[in-house]
Amino acid sequence: MSALAVSDARRAKATSTLLPRPAPGVIAALFFGYLSVGLPLPVIPLFIHEKLGFSNFIVGLAIGIQFLATVLTRGYAGRLTDRHGGKRSALQGAAVCALGGLLYLVSALPGLPPATSLAIIVVGRVAAGFGESQFVTGCVSWSIASVGPQRAGMSMSWTGIAMFAALAVGAPIGMVLYRDYGLRAAMVACIVAPLVSAAIAAREVPYTTPAGERLPFYRVIGQILREGIGLMLQGVGLSGLTAFASLYFAARQWSGAGWIMTAFGAGFIFVRVVFGSLPDRRSGYQVALWSLVVEAIGQVMLWGAPAETVAFAGAVVTGLGCALVFPALGVEALKRVPPANRGSAMGAFVAFLDIAYGISGPIAGGIAGQFGYAAVYLFGTACALAGAALVANARSNKS
Repeated sequence: MSALAVSDARRAKATSTLLPRPAPGVIAALFFGYLSVGLPLPVIPLFIHEKLGFSNFIVGLAIGIQFLATVLTRGYAGRLTDRHGGKRSALQGAAVCALGGLLYLVSALPGLPPATSLAIIVVGRVAAGFGESQFVTGCVSWSIASVGPQRAGMSMSWTGIAMFAALAVGAPIGMVLYRDYGLRAAMVACIVAPLVSAAIAAREVPYTTPAGERLPFYRVIGQILREGIGLMLQGVGLSGLTAFASLYFAARQWSGAGWIMTAFGAGFIFVRVVFGSLPDRRSGYQVALWSLVVEAIGQVMLWGAPAETVAFAGAVVTGLGCALVFPALGVEALKRVPPANRGSAMGAFVAFLDIAYGISGPIAGGIAGQFGYAAVYLFGTACALAGAALVANARSNKS
């Protein structure tokens, strides 16, 4: 037997052996890759608004366009993952995310007119969205493939921990780099992080999606539409935190805006670690229903916060509520598609979260301009309660 055949046989054996926990290297790669999303979150709104002089609406549009780019390329990412495996999709996505960071760096070059800098940032956000689409779809599907569908909820809990840990760590690091060293230092970090991720991912075993009938992407979307809309409504509250928390704190003359995502991440990660397997053991709809109610409470706290301590507490409670919505509804979504379409299903499912970010950013910017930044979180409350009502109806229809 040739060396190549031996290598293929070993790989086939490795990829057929399921793990009791998601592959650690995949989770680590996801963490470092998603740092490229967390690092610029508090930085780009301040740079566009304070340095370049553009309006809140433009801030929301620039933040949201990444998520629109992501949702428009989820179909490609899902097909790539189903056909070639999550590893291939993750590596391609990491490379494109690094390109996005490079464009951010170019936008900070001295002497550029504000309109030119903004245009380069927008192109960078589009590139980052395309990279994130492949990277996240690949890593989430890769992680599920490493443990099997019976542990899909646990797998999605751990991938979520990696992503929001990256947000919790990346946001304050990005703010420190921006305040102390300027935008260029923060954007160099956005280039380095996905390159580190690619180096880790390249060493991991390429677990693949099972073979079988592959549905067109539009049919996959139709199968999981209800679960996707529930996830979309949950994402509005997080979008308000990511896009406008730094400006909300600045308007109130509060300090520590860079830590707001850390507060969110603390609540989020606590629930994922302690209760991460709950969607595999209980009804996903039941878990999602109560999670959305808790998220609404956190958003109300942010809306009515009389001091920064209450705002931080609201961010923690929002994180507690958001934590299990993705794995809970994701488990229900995976039950609705054939096994060979899990990559496309995850791509379509996450696309609804991208839609939430892409649409709610500009909408929240308009709300902030008319009614103040606090009203953004009242909007998030209404959306979370609408999501809870939708999930409650799905639960009753299923039973």
